[in-house]
Amino acid sequence: MATIEIREAMESDAAAIARLAEELGYPSTVEQIRERLVSLNADRHAVFVATDGAGEVVGWIQVSEVRNLIAGMRADINGLIVSSAKRSAGTGLQLLRRGEKWARQKGLATIGVQSNIVRERAHAFYLRHGYAVSKTQKAFRKEL
Repeated sequence: MATIEIREAMESDAAAIARLAEELGYPSTVEQIRERLVSLNADRHAVFVATDGAGEVVGWIQVSEVRNLIAGMRADINGLIVSSAKRSAGTGLQLLRRGEKWARQKGLATIGVQSNIVRERAHAFYLRHGYAVSKTQKAFRKEL
């Protein structure tokens, strides 16, 4: 198994993050990703990347603290992607564990994730690692 290191994302990772986001179906320019990385509130958001032995970014996770009047405080996984060429080698689990560690360090007792209904492999991944389906819902959006 290749050596994988998990570290905080840097601005210089924007191109790799954008490439992987597009693989997940969320195309963004490198500049958009760079701007988003810089604008995140470091107290309530974290982005970690997985790098292989050659230093190439092969995956990333974004986690955030959510404050909600109804549900209280929790962490959410806003995105988790591993390159299709590097899947099923434990990288996703390392990223997931790092995101969970960040949430525990923030004093958050619950972590959640939303996953598109068509991503059956992702659903199986989360179920294998202790996540349970809490509800099914529709997502609505409006351009402003």
